[in-house]
Amino acid sequence: MAHASHARRPWPLALRLLLGLVLLLVLVVAGYAIYYFASAYRIEDNLPLEVQGAAASGNQVLSAGEEYTIGTWNLGFGAYSVDYSFFMDGGTESRARSAEEAISNINGSASVMKDFDPDFVFFQEVDVDATRTYHVNQYELVASAFPSYDNVLAINFDSPYLFWPLLEPHGKSLAGIVTLSRFPIQSALRRSLPVDSGLTRVLDLDRCYSVSELEVSNGRKLYLINIHASAYSKEAETVPAQMRQLAEDLVKYYADGENYVIVGGDFNQDLPGDSAEKLNQHTDGYTWARAFDRSYLPEHFSVADYTQDPLVPSCRNCDTGYVEGQTYVVCVDGFLVSDNVQVKRVEVQDQGFLTTDHNPVLMDFVLQE
Repeated sequence: MAHASHARRPWPLALRLLLGLVLLLVLVVAGYAIYYFASAYRIEDNLPLEVQGAAASGNQVLSAGEEYTIGTWNLGFGAYSVDYSFFMDGGTESRARSAEEAISNINGSASVMKDFDPDFVFFQEVDVDATRTYHVNQYELVASAFPSYDNVLAINFDSPYLFWPLLEPHGKSLAGIVTLSRFPIQSALRRSLPVDSGLTRVLDLDRCYSVSELEVSNGRKLYLINIHASAYSKEAETVPAQMRQLAEDLVKYYADGENYVIVGGDFNQDLPGDSAEKLNQHTDGYTWARAFDRSYLPEHFSVADYTQDPLVPSCRNCDTGYVEGQTYVVCVDGFLVSDNVQVKRVEVQDQGFLTTDHNPVLMDFVLQE
């Protein structure tokens, strides 16, 4: 007896469309992941940097026994107005609110620093060409604010397009750190710092410090090291590895006391070691600014401790806008010095976080004979 065959009923159209959309989404996400990790790269280590500016045309020479001033300031790529919050810190915003606001904040910070009349300046988080700042070249802005200074740009990271947050992606970023000097810079070098090796390197991107060499009239050298250490690393070994590499270079450039060495910048660590406790009523949940481990410093080097009392915070958390007395604050910006650099003053300048999420730090120092 013959059996009647039963044709398989087709899936409902709505279900087919849903499955098609899911498959498309999976393909898009997989394709983006392949693009991102294929495009991400580490910038070359020991990369010579170009020195630009006008200081070399002057006749000023560094001298031992003279007092000089150096400033460091993380400019927050011009996005961090006083009420700005950042998505990677638990906030809501991923870009500067407008090109005009980013320009205003960068110019405002540069003007404040210029008014301090420093001999040397370290800036961090300076965008060169980035989605988040509407492709405004902030390096040109800060360099033009100090037209008589030599300047060195070290690209800190060159990231692929970060498609997050979805509604306003952070985008592609080319950003760096800038060193300015009233005295001629003879040469400069970019050192790549160790970063996370796993998936979290997507968040922390690349990291580096730059080394600028200057001549002193007594035949020695002054090495200025501008650093922006990791902020979002999740691997326990990353920050110690960065500090060990820096320590090796400190020993090399110090050369048994033949040269002077100053390191400055944003260490993303609590430099005093206890500023978080001193500056906040509570620190619950804020663990990103670990205490700076001074044991990593080689012999003949120390933290240039703040000379002001009470402390002024150099950095605010950006999960919300800044509210004095409520926002979590800490001191992560400052300087390390060799023992032949006499520190006269180290002070955080309270600018109320008006144009960036950091306050500038100034240090007066003397190169000893």
